[in-house]
Amino acid sequence: MNVLKRPIITEKMTDLNKQGKYAFEVELKANKLEIRKAVEKMYGVNVETVHTMRTLGKKRSKNINGRIVTGRTSTTKKAIVTVAEGEVIDIYADL
Repeated sequence: MNVLKRPIITEKMTDLNKQGKYAFEVELKANKLEIRKAVEKMYGVNVETVHTMRTLGKKRSKNINGRIVTGRTSTTKKAIVTVAEGEVIDIYADL
């Protein structure tokens, strides 16, 4: 099971990269220790802290053939990883 799904690249996270913080979308059942080991193994850096958050899926509805179909987007989990001072993760190399 691969714990890390993808890096999150937004303006807000790009600003946090200057402070040594990087965001990743991770598996829902992954814990902080698994995330730490996966980042250290994949990028070869020392991880100081890991903060996680779950975002619930939003309700969506659309009109199909005169009927309203409702559903929900998937729930995701994000992790913000702080690396040791002076170390950098090159997330653009994987793209």
